Amino acid sequence: MLKPYACDPRDSRGRRFPEAMSTFRSPFQRDRDRIIHSSAFRRLKHKTQVFVEHEGDYYRTRLTHTIEVAQVARTLAGALGLNVELAEAVALAHDLGHPPFGHTGEDALSVLMDPFGGFDHNAQALRIVTRLERHYADFDGLNLTWETLEGIAKHNGPVTGPLPYALAEVNAGFDLDLTTHASAEAQVAAVADDVAYNHHDLHDGLRAGLFTEADLMELPVTGPAFAEVDRRYPGLDPMRRRHEALRRVFGAMVEDVIAVAETRLKTSAPRHADEIRAMDGPIIRFSKPMFQGLKTIKGFLFERMYRAPPVMAERARVTAVVNDLFPLFLDAPDRMPADWQPDIAAARDRTELARVVLDYVAGMTDRFALQEHARLFP
Repeated sequence: MLKPYACDPRDSRGRRFPEAMSTFRSPFQRDRDRIIHSSAFRRLKHKTQVFVEHEGDYYRTRLTHTIEVAQVARTLAGALGLNVELAEAVALAHDLGHPPFGHTGEDALSVLMDPFGGFDHNAQALRIVTRLERHYADFDGLNLTWETLEGIAKHNGPVTGPLPYALAEVNAGFDLDLTTHASAEAQVAAVADDVAYNHHDLHDGLRAGLFTEADLMELPVTGPAFAEVDRRYPGLDPMRRRHEALRRVFGAMVEDVIAVAETRLKTSAPRHADEIRAMDGPIIRFSKPMFQGLKTIKGFLFERMYRAPPVMAERARVTAVVNDLFPLFLDAPDRMPADWQPDIAAARDRTELARVVLDYVAGMTDRFALQEHARLFP
């Protein structure tokens, strides 16, 4: 029951390497399944979201975050008559390119890779699904459909200006129309990412003791949610009160996106997925009041969580780990595992060698990076 503006798998622009159609799965289902079974997806379970993976079993990892994003994306896509399988595939793949230690690791690698073309986790995700996953006999990568690759590349909007080298390489072989917006399904995945991390970072910050429920009662969106719970359930025990309030925050974000999208889609009445791509802005987004409320919450989280002294101390420690490992492997690539040596031997210059080293370091989990650092820098 897809709407006219949804991505119909029968109209897919196909795969870079043509394959026979599955007898029982749509092209976007196959994309989703290949992503789930990839090595990069499995490694997300030991990669940082905010807190380094080993700091506590309760806190979200990059994998649990990705699963939550996919759940929200399915809900939004289903409510709006979009292709749920494509939205889920993009959601599941959107963080595959993240290095160890979350955005801290990305910041460190961006500086280290500046002389060699830079580093961007979205571009790295594309490099993984088109080149670095090497399991199939007929091609490197996962050979995903054009629509899924487009969603990974553009779910945050059109890509203009100088392209990260990893994205430029993919685009040269399979033009992703980078200057247009992505499909509505990819936009859903992007908003689902915002919904998921706004919700779970509040949970994790409370659990870590970086702020309290009293602090959240002073903020938009969260304050009214706690007030409603207190009215309906006076004297509720603290953990249930927290959960009840934050699930209302979660529901308010989802309902806001659906209401705004339904109104905008009804007004613009797009008749094809390409009309969504040609619009002058995203059609899937928060209302202005919700956006402003979430902006205030993000500012609060930035100060009280992302830049909290314990988090900053850990950021400094893991930045030093990345700053040690990358130059070591760049200067002594023979210390990398044997299965990386063919790529090292094929590198024609130091830039290509640095990109191979980046692929190796960025693919590490938190725990493996820490183990390698302890071994190499006792």
